[in-house]
Amino acid sequence: MSYVAAVCGKGAEVNQVKEQLLQSNPVLEAFGNAKTVRNDNSSRFGKYMDIEFDFKGDPLGGVISNYLLEKSRVVKQPRGERNFHVFYQLLSGASEELLEKLKLERDFSRYNYLSLDSAKVNGVDDAANFRTVRNAMQIVGFMDHEAEAVLEVVAAVLKLGNIEFKPESRVNGLDESKIKDKNELKEICELTAIDQSVLERAFSFRTVEAKQEKVSTTLNVAQAYYARDALAKNLYSRLFSWLVNRINESIKAQTKVRKKVMGVLDIYGFEIFEDNSFEQFIINYCNEKLQQIFIELTLKEEQEEYIREDIEWTHIDYFNNAIICDLIENNTNGILAMLDEECLRPGTVTDDTFLEKLNQVCATHQHFESRMSRCSRFLNDTTLPHSCFRIQHYAGKVLYQVEGFVDKNNDLLYRDLSQAMWKAGHTLIKSLFPEGNPAKINLKRPPTAGSQFKASVATLMRNLQTKNPNYIRCIKPNDKKAAHIFSEALVCHQIRYLGLLENVRVRRAGYAFRQAYEPCLERYKMLCKQTWPHWRGPARAGVEVLFNELEIPVEEYSFGRSKIFIRNPRTLFKLEDLRKQRLEDLATLIQKIYRGWKCRTHFLLMRRSQIVVAAWFRRFAQRKRYQQTKRSALVIQSYIRGWKARKILRELKHQKRCEEAATTIAAYWHGTQVRREYRKFFRANAGKKIYEFTIQRIVQKYFLEMKSKMPSLSPIDKNWPSRPYLFLDSTHKELKRIFHLWRCKKYRDQFTDQQKLIYEEKLEASELFKDKKALYPSSVGQPFQGAYLEINKNPKYKKLKDAIEEKIIIAEVVNKINRANGKSTSRIFLLTNNNLLLADQKSGQIKSEVPLVDVTKVSMSSQNDGFFAIHLKEGSEAASKGDFLFSSDHLIEMATKLYRTTLSQTRQKLNIEISDEFLVQFRQDKVCVKFIQGNQKNGSVPTCKRKNNRLLEVAVP
Repeated sequence: MSYVAAVCGKGAEVNQVKEQLLQSNPVLEAFGNAKTVRNDNSSRFGKYMDIEFDFKGDPLGGVISNYLLEKSRVVKQPRGERNFHVFYQLLSGASEELLEKLKLERDFSRYNYLSLDSAKVNGVDDAANFRTVRNAMQIVGFMDHEAEAVLEVVAAVLKLGNIEFKPESRVNGLDESKIKDKNELKEICELTAIDQSVLERAFSFRTVEAKQEKVSTTLNVAQAYYARDALAKNLYSRLFSWLVNRINESIKAQTKVRKKVMGVLDIYGFEIFEDNSFEQFIINYCNEKLQQIFIELTLKEEQEEYIREDIEWTHIDYFNNAIICDLIENNTNGILAMLDEECLRPGTVTDDTFLEKLNQVCATHQHFESRMSRCSRFLNDTTLPHSCFRIQHYAGKVLYQVEGFVDKNNDLLYRDLSQAMWKAGHTLIKSLFPEGNPAKINLKRPPTAGSQFKASVATLMRNLQTKNPNYIRCIKPNDKKAAHIFSEALVCHQIRYLGLLENVRVRRAGYAFRQAYEPCLERYKMLCKQTWPHWRGPARAGVEVLFNELEIPVEEYSFGRSKIFIRNPRTLFKLEDLRKQRLEDLATLIQKIYRGWKCRTHFLLMRRSQIVVAAWFRRFAQRKRYQQTKRSALVIQSYIRGWKARKILRELKHQKRCEEAATTIAAYWHGTQVRREYRKFFRANAGKKIYEFTIQRIVQKYFLEMKSKMPSLSPIDKNWPSRPYLFLDSTHKELKRIFHLWRCKKYRDQFTDQQKLIYEEKLEASELFKDKKALYPSSVGQPFQGAYLEINKNPKYKKLKDAIEEKIIIAEVVNKINRANGKSTSRIFLLTNNNLLLADQKSGQIKSEVPLVDVTKVSMSSQNDGFFAIHLKEGSEAASKGDFLFSSDHLIEMATKLYRTTLSQTRQKLNIEISDEFLVQFRQDKVCVKFIQGNQKNGSVPTCKRKNNRLLEVAVP
């Protein structure tokens, strides 16, 4: 994949596809790889990827298929091996905040599912690998919440291993299990958003449903541990399948154009360990199938092709491992069929009963060996334990321990656990267990692990048979993983069981190259004059003519029914060299013809151009000759006319001289008069000209000096250069005025519409209150905010906000003076485009609503206080309770905004009365209260005079 990424094209879209294809590998390696006893980074799953290319050879995307993740490694690892990499990478590379969020600790010894004797590996930086995986997930296309959900599932799997059970007896004598420490269970439920009681019950009870009956039984400690481990394995296995599907969504090709596909198969190799279990049996079965397809495509298919094409051929014997594949996958008496039959039959089923059945069914098979089989030749074989069976694979004999075969093939997850996972609030976990949905209960037993793998291997084989395969055979030189050591016996053994010897024999005896007649003739037809450029007869006859023309020895090729067979590669290389040379000759011929056509075209163009140029030049030359003749005729004519004119002039010469003398005398006299008048005019106007010139120079100098002495563009800058001469005073002042107006305009142009509105309000406030209200100077520096309470953001005023549909211009807390006792009450003062509202500060309930058309006047004193009165129109509904008297810290802003809003809505200016004495009529008490200036300090509460429990007078500070 790295090679493909290096040699294909460039571009933003192509580079993105390449990066996604490459970065899918670190993600799958982290979740599907583990360290084995050989200290290898071994893939514990099979992977097949179809990489799709366009017509240019650039990758468009890909599709990944995975096979048999070794999920038993999640809960148990062989000695000296690690669990999957992602567990160690998460604990080593995650930040403290992430670990705290996932409820994990960095110490490996805290988790029962992790192998501690090989947790740390020399030369492996798990923290750096974790960062690589996170970056790869981001490049592939995982969203942040998806990556976080994946890590939460990994953390839940780790913490499942820490749940421990204790036995407990019930009254009816049945054993049941209880969780020792519920803290781990609580944290798992918090991670997965599952009800703790639901998951706890799923670990303690099992519900069996058959037709219309449901039976709930308790789980003992062993069954509870089995349920826990089954849940952990299923959770991790389904998470891995989800990762593969999610990566496929990101890397799949988006275009619908025709494309070519290259498949890359990266699958487990043949495994022979000290202890071989169900996983090794399945892996070796897959390798048997791959060896079978290798034999069919390289040995059997090739020899059959020679016979099919009527090529003279001597058959070469080879070992066909179809008998071993039949031993494992036969539907009636194969090992997988026997294992499924044992798993599905009623009664007591154990690994020993499975072995007994194998001893009965497969005892006579030549590639099956067992100590307890009916064949007496193994009774004295001490290398065969009683609980094992041995299969003679194509790569050698492998001894399998039957312990765990039935449980691993069952791969049973209790329905209670599936339903508990489906009830999770965690979206990813819920999607991993669709069978837990009560509405989709399926009483049918799920397929076994062996049958699932057998079906996926069959699909893989059908896919491989549609491709043109290329094999990479890796030969291990020694068992020590050391350099410069070559074990001849080990290498020969590998060459024999891989079928390479038979392959070499077939290649030596057969033909190195074969091709159908049509494409062969199409490729090499330019090497023969009779076949180039077109051959009208049959393709085989054309190939025969071609090979005869080239004088290729007869023993170097053979003619089949539909193909030409070439024995030695050097013959093919010779054909390719001749073709290459011929292509160069043809390219030279094409270049020669093209250059000739190009030169001929250029010559014809130059010739046409020369004719045009010659025609224009002849026209120009004739016109020039005509013009020269014409000029000569004119010269002759002019000389003749001159001779005639001179002759006439000589006759009139005397008379003309007399007339010229009289004219000369008159001109002299007239010139004398003109000079006399000029001298008189110059003496009268010379001083004025000099004065105007001097003034012009002074003004010019004044403007040039002004250019270098201009003040700053700030409107408040009052500096202005002094005038040099008194007569420029009016000009100097006018220039100052024009410059000030110009820089004011420049300054105003910098403001936004919002800033202009603010300054307009400030200007309006200045016109209303400057030199009238003592409180005005302190308000100049305060910005007008309007909405001081932030009603739109504060949830406290949500009810008030919903009740007001208009835009709020002012929202401020004011003190309303009570009519009855003169005390102040806090109210929310709200001003909208059409109304003035008062609301309770605590509850937000609207107390009063006054239309702006009913407001007639605003009264206030000229002192430094915040009291103001709002007068209402007599007879209006709002005026029934009397005028309002308020106290506010933002009096200037509120009065200004009220003035502008009223003017905008009613087209009438609101009367703002500023006086130290003003009246407010309380119509409810039918009295007039006179407010007069008092001597209280600023901000004090007004004093009230009362009589007969009625307010008479209020002193305003």
